[in-house]
Amino acid sequence: MIDSYADPGTPDHRSAARYLWWLLGSQPRRAAGGALLGTVWMVLITLSPYVLSRAIDDGLEPGRMGTLAAWSAVLLCLGSFNAWLSIMRHRTMTRLRMDATFRTVKSVVAQVTRLGAALPRQANAGEVVTIGITDVQQISSSLTMTGPGVGSIVACLVVGGLLLSISVALAAVVLVGVPLTALLVGPLLGRLRGAEAVYREQQGGLTTRIGDLAGGLRVLNGLGGKELFADAFRRDSRGLVAQGYRVGAVTSWVQALGVGLPMVFLSVVTWLAARLAVQGTITVGEFVGVYGYVAVLVMPVAFLIECGYDITRGLVAARRVVAFLALEPDSAGQQATAEPPAAASTLRDPASGVEVAPGRLTALAGARPAETAEVVDRLGGFAQGAVTWGAVRLDEIAVAQVRGRILVADNEADLFAGPLRAVVAGRRDRDEAALAAAVHAALADDIVAALPEGLDAPVDAQGRNFSGGQQQRLRLVRALLADPEVLLAVEPTSALDAHTEAAVADRLRTARAGRTTVVTSTSPLVLDRADTVCYLVDGKVAATGHHRRLLRDEPGYRALVTRGADDVPDGDEDGRGDASRPAGEDAR
Repeated sequence: MIDSYADPGTPDHRSAARYLWWLLGSQPRRAAGGALLGTVWMVLITLSPYVLSRAIDDGLEPGRMGTLAAWSAVLLCLGSFNAWLSIMRHRTMTRLRMDATFRTVKSVVAQVTRLGAALPRQANAGEVVTIGITDVQQISSSLTMTGPGVGSIVACLVVGGLLLSISVALAAVVLVGVPLTALLVGPLLGRLRGAEAVYREQQGGLTTRIGDLAGGLRVLNGLGGKELFADAFRRDSRGLVAQGYRVGAVTSWVQALGVGLPMVFLSVVTWLAARLAVQGTITVGEFVGVYGYVAVLVMPVAFLIECGYDITRGLVAARRVVAFLALEPDSAGQQATAEPPAAASTLRDPASGVEVAPGRLTALAGARPAETAEVVDRLGGFAQGAVTWGAVRLDEIAVAQVRGRILVADNEADLFAGPLRAVVAGRRDRDEAALAAAVHAALADDIVAALPEGLDAPVDAQGRNFSGGQQQRLRLVRALLADPEVLLAVEPTSALDAHTEAAVADRLRTARAGRTTVVTSTSPLVLDRADTVCYLVDGKVAATGHHRRLLRDEPGYRALVTRGADDVPDGDEDGRGDASRPAGEDAR
């Protein structure tokens, strides 16, 4: 089975069928072994009625007890060996399916990493989650055809050959009846593929909506929009349930026919064989053998129908996977050859008019956080734009060089599981002095001191064992330890109380002295520490200057940073008096 750290290979995403074939081709020995074991297992099952018929005709009917005992021993050995084959077949097919599952998961994860910041613009979270949970299972299940599926086809041919030695009419019924059964089920499989595809798409959309609701529940509550979105979610859920019933209706017919048609088939052949036995055309032993052949044939026919069902669902799932694997990351910077500026240089965003002077602390303030975040994405090279860095366009510089010198620190960036030291240090080893300095600058000393193991304490995935304010400060520790030439921090203090926020703003300014830093915020406690504030209206720079000058000269800016107060209180011209967080804000 594929190693957890092994390269899964290059998936063939030209079509769903080619992708399934790639999964089989990636483990040819196991696929061939599963097909061989499944074929031998199924053929030996069909041979049991032959041994039984010989025991009756050669031993029981003439009264030869020795011959009867010999054939009975052969039947026992045949059954025991086939039981061992069944175990080996099942183990092989389980490994085949698990390898396909892990190979698909690794390919999807690699594609997620490859798409990077382009992922949210090309695929929603629900799509990725549904691929990782549902589609991989359906794809791996469809590969069962290589074991009992191949064996079932061979078993039908073997039974047809055995019946040919008894009666041409019976053999003809079997060899014609099996394809006819497939033809009866075929149209239903086509309907199932269509219904399953619609269900799968609705399921991905609903999963995305669940994530959006969970992430924005507090905002929705504050805006009074929770019920509106809940109604929309209920409506979509009812639509998904209705589509699920459509899929279930077709599935029930497929499964019912998978059980019923073989039994009808068994009844027809048994009736014909009984008439031949009464007429004396075949012996009693041959009649018992015919019944055994057809009774055994029920299993491969049911397997063939089940394989058709699994392949249909597997193709639907694989179609979604190959569509995701075919996505391409943003082309900007992929073939870039321009060299970045050798020294610290000005970053300019023509779309908004923002200019970031090197070596200074610049703040972006706007009524809509999404607009300032878009400016940061462009300045960091995560969104398309005509941003220049010095005299060079940012999108003409290789992405690796941009990422090495410009860091975008989002306030909701992931905190991975592991020791706290590794979580904040990232890929590079940091000495104790650097760690202590970054922890102090982010005002996270109390977090580390409260942990029994200090920096070696474990961090849960997404930092769930820390409060919102603690998570934000730990993200800032990580950003400061990275020590980029240009740090672009999105709302780095939004979850902190006023006292903590003021201290963090002071220490951030000190820690980044002489380095280019951009923060987005509407807090006067942060804005007052900035060298330059860019006031944005509708995503464009409306005014630029120091916080206190803007507070005095720009009514819109004053209303924004003082939370709508008409006048700034006497003796508090920097606006801090109205910036205190509500008592419920997370200061921990």
